[in-house]
Amino acid sequence: MTRPRSVRALLAGVATLAASAGLALGAGGTAHAATPLPTHVFAPYFEAYNGDSPAALSQASGAKYLTMAFLQADKKGSCTPYWNGDTSTPVDASVFGSDFTTIRSRGGDVIPSLGGYAADNGGTEIADSCTNVDSVAAAYEKIITTYDVSRLDMDVEDNSLTNTAGIDRRNQAIKKVQDWAAANGRSVQFSYTLPTTTTGLADSGLAVLRSAKNAGAKVDVVNIMTFDYYDGATHHMATDTETAASGLHDQLASLYPNLSDSQLWNMVGVTEMPGVDDYGPAETFTTADATTVYDWAVSKGINTLSFWALQRDNGGCPGGSASDTCSGIAQDTWYFSHTFAPFTGGTTTPPANDFTVALSPATASVDPGGTTTATVKTSVASGSAQSVDLAVSGAPSGVTASLSPTSVTAGGTSTLSVRTAASTAPGTYTLTVTGTAGAVRHSSSLALTVNGSGGGTTALTNGDFETGSLTPWTCDSGATVVSSPVHGGSHALKTAPSASQTGQCAQTLTLKPNTSYTLSGWVQGPYAYLGVSGGATASSWTSSASWSKLTVPFTTGSSGTVTAYVHGWYGQGAVYADDLSVG
Repeated sequence: MTRPRSVRALLAGVATLAASAGLALGAGGTAHAATPLPTHVFAPYFEAYNGDSPAALSQASGAKYLTMAFLQADKKGSCTPYWNGDTSTPVDASVFGSDFTTIRSRGGDVIPSLGGYAADNGGTEIADSCTNVDSVAAAYEKIITTYDVSRLDMDVEDNSLTNTAGIDRRNQAIKKVQDWAAANGRSVQFSYTLPTTTTGLADSGLAVLRSAKNAGAKVDVVNIMTFDYYDGATHHMATDTETAASGLHDQLASLYPNLSDSQLWNMVGVTEMPGVDDYGPAETFTTADATTVYDWAVSKGINTLSFWALQRDNGGCPGGSASDTCSGIAQDTWYFSHTFAPFTGGTTTPPANDFTVALSPATASVDPGGTTTATVKTSVASGSAQSVDLAVSGAPSGVTASLSPTSVTAGGTSTLSVRTAASTAPGTYTLTVTGTAGAVRHSSSLALTVNGSGGGTTALTNGDFETGSLTPWTCDSGATVVSSPVHGGSHALKTAPSASQTGQCAQTLTLKPNTSYTLSGWVQGPYAYLGVSGGATASSWTSSASWSKLTVPFTTGSSGTVTAYVHGWYGQGAVYADDLSVG
């Protein structure tokens, strides 16, 4: 989920929790089919690696549902998941089983989560680690039957976002488990927890969902982490949650054009980080933000509301920084849990009269100054045909889009006409056509490519720091250019991590849209991170006393804009960087 204050803290073992009363298993060790989760559920993450009792904190906080973090392999190449990768805490009823039974006795449940930042970074996320799809599927099934759960969460970030083989294996395994569940009369959901920009998923996150669709795997919930944007900006966290989720909604509408507006929103999950997040005070989720997000989540009918993590929901370190055990702001203990808890509940009733909207073609290319068209097709999905009002949105500067007619009876067609100006910037843009009939809305999208070199090719500037200054890098306080140690030339960067900052230096680049690049550079020092955020999300890290080269492949999104960064870690020593480049 999130970078810990110390990577070592996340990998620390958790003592075995022996349960005198385990789950009631049927013949062959198969549990009875689990009870499905509510249509709308508040399920904060629970840090399973610190020895706390899930049942005790669930009762104390009032959070009836918990997302248990994390399950991962103990080493690369393993196909066996353990809690926190610790072989002393296997997937077994004796580990957490008694807690889970107690939680269910109080009307709640748990969602096991696989992956997390450390596993995704280190290659121990089970689908990255295990190269056999059947073995990955068997691991998922064992978790489901051992703990009798109805949802598994896949936390995919960092290196797991660029591991194409792992992404495909994970989705193929999910498909196998869904087929197994259907054959055995079980209700099993899968959620993906992914990093986000303030306007929706980066292309790396969308690639995970595209892979799932290609594999025939159903993604029930896409849960975005609305924190740790790492873009150098000051954020209004509630507003950014709404824009990020709205962007995700539109992306899902493009991927799943036959779903209604309410169905799309019910695929959305949001995970906050109460108080000060890992990036620092510029990303602080306040108590007022919690109320705003709650009201918005109810109004939209999203599926899952969560935060990282339950153990942080207290004011034990006001004025502090990101911590595993407190929020860094003044608050009542369990304030965020109490604010979000009423979100749980509800059902969804399909509309009596429904329709679909689809675009043909769904992609188009046009030269600056040119035109193109697409046909908007509607059909009756259920009930009787009704009048559908059509509107188009998302046209960028220099592009005009219109519909004729703007209203049809379900089953009819309309024409989307798009005209670009000679000055329209090359790139790929998403135009969304939305049909509305009463309270029912459906959308479909056109991926419009404006031809040309596009988007600029502004390469990394002063990556060797030979100017002797930090410009144009934006850095945390204390960073400086030094003459020793250096990798090449006569200068290098020295960062300044502290208890409240990572010592980050960042530079925003405008590259070609939807294009693959590699960020590379030389670093040394404890917990040296090199990565990109914003329009793409990828990173790598090392701890080395001598110069070590890091390479970070990434693919830009439709804007081409990304932020390259280098940093150390909270409370650790200085990190040095030199000869950074993007190519």
